[in-house]
Amino acid sequence: MKFKNINKISIKSSNSTLVEGFNWAKKQALDYIHFDDPVGLWYEAALPGRNAFCMRDVSHQSTGAHLLGLSSFNKNMLKKFAENISETRDWCSYWEINKDNLPAPVDYKNDEDFWYNLPANFDILDCCYRQYLWTGDSDYINDEVFLNFYKRTVEDYVKCWDINNDGLLEYKGSCPYRGIPSYLEDQVGIIKIKSASDMLSAHYAGYLAYSKIQSLRGNLDAAKKHEEKANFIRNLFNSLWWNEEKKNYNTFILENGEFYCVSKADAEQPNSSLTPLPLYFDIAATKEKANEAINVLLNWKNLNVETESHYPEVLYKYGFNKEAFDFILDLTSPVKERREYPEVSYSVINSIVTGMLGVNPDSTKKVIATVPRLTPEIQWIEVDNIPVFGNEISIKAIENKEVTFANKIGETVCWKAAFLGDINELLVDEVKVKTQGEVRLDGNLYSYVELSVQAQEQHIVKVV
Repeated sequence: MKFKNINKISIKSSNSTLVEGFNWAKKQALDYIHFDDPVGLWYEAALPGRNAFCMRDVSHQSTGAHLLGLSSFNKNMLKKFAENISETRDWCSYWEINKDNLPAPVDYKNDEDFWYNLPANFDILDCCYRQYLWTGDSDYINDEVFLNFYKRTVEDYVKCWDINNDGLLEYKGSCPYRGIPSYLEDQVGIIKIKSASDMLSAHYAGYLAYSKIQSLRGNLDAAKKHEEKANFIRNLFNSLWWNEEKKNYNTFILENGEFYCVSKADAEQPNSSLTPLPLYFDIAATKEKANEAINVLLNWKNLNVETESHYPEVLYKYGFNKEAFDFILDLTSPVKERREYPEVSYSVINSIVTGMLGVNPDSTKKVIATVPRLTPEIQWIEVDNIPVFGNEISIKAIENKEVTFANKIGETVCWKAAFLGDINELLVDEVKVKTQGEVRLDGNLYSYVELSVQAQEQHIVKVV
C-alpha cells in the first residue's frame, strides 16, 4: 500500500459473525480504491463497473472511508465536486465523475442535458463539515474551492432552483432528470414531483453545516442567519410535512400541490416512495415523530440495498440497537443480493464504529464522544486503530457497562464517555466520579464524564 494508514482498523468481538461481517466489509470496500487514474485518489461510489463516483454515494460512504484510512481519497473526490459547480448548469456540479476526471457519459451530455438530484449540493456541504469534524483538516473550512462551493450552494443554487421564492428548491424545466427534487429516482417521468422530504432534510443539514463553518471562520452574522434558515426548514417540515393520519413524514409534494405519503399499510410496495433520509439528516423535531417514521421503515418489505444501507446508522442514532444490528447482519450476509454495492460495505464499517460504539468526534474541541450500544448477542467488542484527527485510538466495550479508551498515537484529546440512563456516578479507573447529563437526539437521557487522555494513555470507565 502507498498509504500507511490504509487498512489499519481492525475488530475483535465475542460475536464471530460480527467479526466476519466487518472483515468482509473492509475487504470489499478496499477492493474499490484506486490510486493512479487521471482523477487522482478515488474509490467506487456508484454502480460497480462504471468506474465512477457520484455525489450521493460519496456523501454516504465518506465516514466509512475515513475509518479505513481513506481521508485523502475523500478530500480529493469532494473537491472534484466542489470545483465543478457552474453557473451554466444552474449551480449544479457533475453528479458523477469517472476515473478519467470527466463527467460520467451515462449521466452527462451537455449543460442542458444531464442527470442531477437536487439534494446533492447540500449533502456534499454537510459531508465536508463532517469530514472536518473527523479529520481537523482546515482545508474544509478555509480552502477557496470549498468555500466557493458552499457559498454558491446556499445562495446562488437556492435562488436558481427556488421558482416560487419561498426559500426552498423545486423542480423546473423540460428535462425530467435535470434537477430531480429527490434521491428517489424511480418516480422520474411517472409522477410530477415538485419537492421531496429528503431534499428538504438535506437542505436543512446543508444550512446547518454552513452555519457552523461560518462560525468557525468568525463570521457570526452569517452563522446566525443560516442557523435561522435551517430552523425555519426544520419547523416547516415538522408541521406542514408531517402526516398525522399515516404517522409518517410525507415523501413528496406533487405539482398539483397534493402531498404523497406512505405508511405501514403500504409495506408491500416497492421502496420507490420510502426514504430514511429525514432521520439520517436529523430533522425530526420529536422522539415521537422519529419513532413513528422508524416504525414505517422497519415494516417495509421490499428494500433495495441502497436504501437499506442507511438503516443501521439511522437506527443506532434513535436507540433501535437490536434492529440496527440485525440489519448489519443482513447487509453482510453471504447470501445478500447486491451486497457488493459500494455503499453497503462502507456503511457497515461506519455503523459499527459510530453506531455500536457511538464514536462521535469534534475536531473543533478535540473531543471524542463514545456510548456503547451493544445487544445481548454481543458481550464485548474492541475496535483498534480508529483514525480521529491526527490520532489513532482503540475502544473496547463490554456489554453496555464498561468502555476502555486508549489514545495510541497523537495529541491529547478529551474523551467524553457516555452511558444511557440517569447515573449519578461512574467509575473512572476504579474511582467514583460525578457525572453530567444530557438529552440526545433519541430523546433519552445520557450520563457522561470527560477525561483528558494523553498519547499512549488508557482509561476505563464503568457503570457503578
